[in-house]
Amino acid sequence: MSVPVWLWFATIAGLLVLLAIDLFIVDRKPHEVTIGEAARWVTFYVAMAVLFGLGIWYWSGGTYAGEFFAGYITEYSLSVDNLFIFLIIMTTFKVPAIHQHKVLLIGILMALVMRGIFIAVGAAVIAQFSWVFYLFGAFLIYTGYKLARTNHNEEEEEGYKENAALRFVRRVFPVADRYHDAKSFVKIDGKRFVTPMFIVMVAIGTTDLLFALDSIPAIFGLTKEPFLVFTANAFALMGLRQLYFLLGGLLSKLVYLSIGLSVILGFIGVKLILEALHTNSLSFLNGGEPLNVPTIGIELSLSVIVGVLAITTVASLVKTRRDPVADKPVEAGDHL
Repeated sequence: MSVPVWLWFATIAGLLVLLAIDLFIVDRKPHEVTIGEAARWVTFYVAMAVLFGLGIWYWSGGTYAGEFFAGYITEYSLSVDNLFIFLIIMTTFKVPAIHQHKVLLIGILMALVMRGIFIAVGAAVIAQFSWVFYLFGAFLIYTGYKLARTNHNEEEEEGYKENAALRFVRRVFPVADRYHDAKSFVKIDGKRFVTPMFIVMVAIGTTDLLFALDSIPAIFGLTKEPFLVFTANAFALMGLRQLYFLLGGLLSKLVYLSIGLSVILGFIGVKLILEALHTNSLSFLNGGEPLNVPTIGIELSLSVIVGVLAITTVASLVKTRRDPVADKPVEAGDHL
C-alpha cells in the first residue's frame, strides 16, 4: 500500500479537526456528559471510521479495507477493556463528573502521540527484522493467557496502583490537595502546584500507553501497513471517551469480555507465528528457508474477531441477567 506524504498530513489534520470540533462543542462549557450525548458522539465517531474504511476500499481495494476494519474493531474492543481501569482511576481520584470528559480527552491525546511513536518504531523494526513476528506472536499468546485470568472485580477492590510516571511527577512537583476547577496548574501563596487534575491526566495517558504494549503487536498481526495501524488506533482512541460515558455502569455487565479478548489475542498470536514460519529467515530453523504452513487470511481474521465479540457480549448479558451479583458497581477510592 503506497501512501503519499501528503495523505499522511491530510489524515492527521482531519483527525485533529475532528478532535478540535469535539473539544469546542463538548468542553467549551464543562458539564456532566449525558447518555444521549455520549451515544450521539459514539455513533458519529463509528460512522467516521466506517466512512474512512469505505474510502480505503474504494481507493485501495477490499483487502486493505478489511485489514483496517479488523484492526479498528480489535483496537476498539481492547479499549473497552481499558475502560475498567479508567473507571477505577476516575473513582480513585474522585474526578468531578463535569471534568471527566476533559481528563479523558487530554489523557488520550497524550496516548495518541506516544502510540504514533510506538507505531513508527514498530514498523521500522518489522521492516528490518521479520523474525520479530515470532516475538509478537508469543507475547500475544502469553498476554491472552494472562487476560483470561483477569478478574475486574478484584482490580476494583484493590484500587488503582500508581505507576512510575506518576510517582516521578509527585517527587518533582508539589501537588495541590484539591481540584481547582479544570486547571492543571495553580499558584498558592506564590508557589506553583500541579493539581489532582494534572495527575489524573498523566494516569490516563500512561495507563493507555501500557495497554499499547499488547494492542500494537495485535494490530500488526492484522496489517503490516503503518498507515492502517495508525488510523485504526486513532479512530479507536477518539471514540473511547464517549464510549466511557455511554457504557458507564454497563461495563460491569461484560463479565466475559476478558475471556473473549484473550481468545482474540491468542488467535492473532497464532496467526503471527504462522506468518513468521511461512516467511521464515532464521538460519537455525529449516536452514533459513520458509516452511510450508497454512496462513490465516484477513477475511477469516475479521470473521473470528466479530464472532468472538458477539458471542462474548451475548453470553455476558445472559450471565448478568441470571446472576445479578456479577453486576457490582465500582466503589470510589479515598485519596487524591
